[in-house]
Amino acid sequence: MPSSVSRRALLRAGGAVVVTTGVTGFAPAALAAPLVTADLVVYGATSGGLVAAVQARRMGRTALVLEASPHLGGLSTGGLGQTDSGTAASIKGIAGEFYRRIYAKYNGTAVTPTSPTRMTFEPHVARAVFDDLLAEAGVPVYLGVRLASVTRSANRIVEVAADNGQAFRGAMWIDASYEGDLMHLAGVTWTVGRESNATYGETINGVQLRGGHQFTLPVSPYVVDGNPASGLLPGVSAVPLAPAGSGDDLIQAYNYRMCLTQAAGRIPFPRPAGYDPIRYELLLRHIQAGATGPFFTTHGVGGGKTDSNNNGAFSTDFIGANYSYPTASYAARDSIAAAHTTYQQGLMWFLANDPRVPAAIRASTASWGLAPDEFTATGGWPPQLYVREARRMRAAYVMTERDCRGQAVASDPVGLASYTMDSHNCQRVVVSGLVRNEGDVQVGVPAPYGISFRAIVPQEAQCANLAVPVCLSASHIAYGSIRMEPVFMILGQSAATAAVLALAAGSAVQQVPYPTLRARLLADGQLLQWPPPPGPGEIVVDSRDAGVTRAGTWVASTSVGGYWGPDYEHDGNTAKGVNRLRFRPTLPSAGTYQVYLRWTADPNRASNVPVDIVHSGGTTNRVVNQRSSGGQWVAMGSYTFAAGTAGSLLIRTEGTDGYVVADAARWLLSP
Repeated sequence: MPSSVSRRALLRAGGAVVVTTGVTGFAPAALAAPLVTADLVVYGATSGGLVAAVQARRMGRTALVLEASPHLGGLSTGGLGQTDSGTAASIKGIAGEFYRRIYAKYNGTAVTPTSPTRMTFEPHVARAVFDDLLAEAGVPVYLGVRLASVTRSANRIVEVAADNGQAFRGAMWIDASYEGDLMHLAGVTWTVGRESNATYGETINGVQLRGGHQFTLPVSPYVVDGNPASGLLPGVSAVPLAPAGSGDDLIQAYNYRMCLTQAAGRIPFPRPAGYDPIRYELLLRHIQAGATGPFFTTHGVGGGKTDSNNNGAFSTDFIGANYSYPTASYAARDSIAAAHTTYQQGLMWFLANDPRVPAAIRASTASWGLAPDEFTATGGWPPQLYVREARRMRAAYVMTERDCRGQAVASDPVGLASYTMDSHNCQRVVVSGLVRNEGDVQVGVPAPYGISFRAIVPQEAQCANLAVPVCLSASHIAYGSIRMEPVFMILGQSAATAAVLALAAGSAVQQVPYPTLRARLLADGQLLQWPPPPGPGEIVVDSRDAGVTRAGTWVASTSVGGYWGPDYEHDGNTAKGVNRLRFRPTLPSAGTYQVYLRWTADPNRASNVPVDIVHSGGTTNRVVNQRSSGGQWVAMGSYTFAAGTAGSLLIRTEGTDGYVVADAARWLLSP
C-alpha cells in the first residue's frame, strides 16, 4: 500500500542507496526486501531514465530506477549545463517542464505550463530539479546497483539480479543507460561503431577527415620530431587512414564536462597521480607552431561558472581511449573513466603549469579552477564521464541521416530531435607525415524531425517488455544528432507511456496501437510534428505563406537550423533599404495579441534590424539583434488589433550591419 517514505530512512536500504520522498506505492520494508517488484523498472538514472519513472508514476503505476554508479541525473547533473537544445521550441512534455523548473529555481517563481524555460544551469540546480520531480512523483532510485544477471521467460524480462544481492522484478522495463547493458543482457541486437556510407545510403557516416577541431598547423606525430623511426607519440594510431565513408568499430571521443570558475575560492587544477607530460607533446608542438587556443570552452551557465567542453585540435577529448568502453565490464569501465580523469586533469595542469607553455596561456588557464560548491563528493571534478555513444540497438526502424535531413519521415513519431549531426573525433592518424584528427562531423539539420516509435523498442521476438530510449536504433551519424539530453528526456517519457499502455492492455510494448500512444503523448504535452499545429488563439505566418508581401530580393536558405516551416529567407546583405518583408495575419477576432518574431541566429546576422508592428493604435518601432536568440519566438510586445488583415509586422533592412533574416511571425490572443 502507498506510504510516506523519508529519504534518510532509506539511505542504506537493501545495501544500496535509495533516494526517495513522498508516496511511492511501496512500503519501506518492500523497498529494502531481497526481491523488489514494480510495474516498471528503469535501468539508468540518466535524465531519460528519471523522466521515464516520473511519467509512469503520473500514469498511476509503480516505478523504480536502478543506477550502476553513485551519480543521479547523468550528464544533465554531471556538468553539461549548456544544453545542446537545437530548436528549443521543439522540447515539450516533461523535458520542457524540466527547463521551466530550472528557470523557476533561478527566479523564485511558480512553474506553470507557460513559464519561461532556462537552458543553461549549474549542476546542483539541475540536481535539485530532479530531486523535486522524483519526490513529487514518489520514485525510489537505487544508486550503486550493478547488474549481475537477467532472468527471462520466453521473450520477456522477468527480473534482474544486482551485485549487492538484491533482485528486482518488473512487468515492464526500460533501459535508459548510456551503455545499453540491460538491452544486451536481455538478448537484444545491437551494434557499436560507424557504419559505412553505403550501409544506409548516407553521406557523412564512416571515416571523415574534415576541418573541425583539426590541427591547423604542421605537427609531427613522431616521438622525435620528424623522425618516423622514433615511433609514434601516445594517442596516434599506426593504422593507415581508411577510405572516406568506410565503416569501422571506432566511436567518438569521451571527456568530462568541467564546471569551472574564476572566483577566488576556486580549486586549482590538480596534478594527477600518473601525470606524464609526453601525453601532451602534440599539444605543445601545436602551440610552438603558433596555436594560441582557446584549448577548452568556457560557456557560462550561471553563478560565475561554466560548462567547459572540448575545443580545437588537442583538448579535453581523450581521443582513442574509449574503444573498449561500450562492452567492457563495470570494473574495466571504472579503469577507463579513471584514465580519462588522469588525462584531462593532466591536460589542465599542463596548460596552467608547464614552463614550456607560453606564460600568457599558463596565466589564462590558471585563472580558472574547479567550482568548490559543485561535485563536492569528488573534489569538484565531475562524476559522470561523457559517454557520447556506446551500444546502439538494431530495431525494426533505424534512424539515419535521411531522417535528420527530412528526406525520410517516420510515420510513428514519439518525439522530436533537432540538434546538428555531431560526431567528435574518433582517432588520430598520420597523413603525409603529419598528425591529423579524424571523425569530427558537424552538419546542421534543416528542422526538427520525428523519432520513430519502432526505433526505441526492440523487435518483439527479442524482447516484448523492454523500451530503449537512450541507446536507441540509429546509425552513428544520426545518433550524433539524437544523443542530446532533452531528447533523452522526451524519449524517456514516450517509452514509459508506451510501457504503461502495454501493461494496461496486457500486450507486448510493440503492439501498443500508435494512434492510442500518440493521443496519450499529445495529452501529456509531447510535440510530435514540426511546425507544431497552431494552438487556440494562435496565428503563425511563415515567410512562405500567402500573408507575406516583399520588396526587393529575398533569398531562401536552410543553412542555419531552427527555422519555422520549410526554410527561411534573408536579404543577401545587399540592397539595404530596398529589401523589406511584411507578415500580415488574418486575425479571427479583435483583441489584444502578443506578437512574436522568429529568425535563425548567426554571427553574420545584423544586430540592428528595424521592425514595425502595425496595430490599431498605430505603428510601434522595434529593433532586434539577429546574432542571438535564434530558433525561438522572441516577444515584440502586446498590442490591440482589429479582426481581419489590417495588422502586420514589417522587417526593414536600412542601415543594418549584416544579413537580415525573415522566418516567421506569430500572433497569440491574450486571455
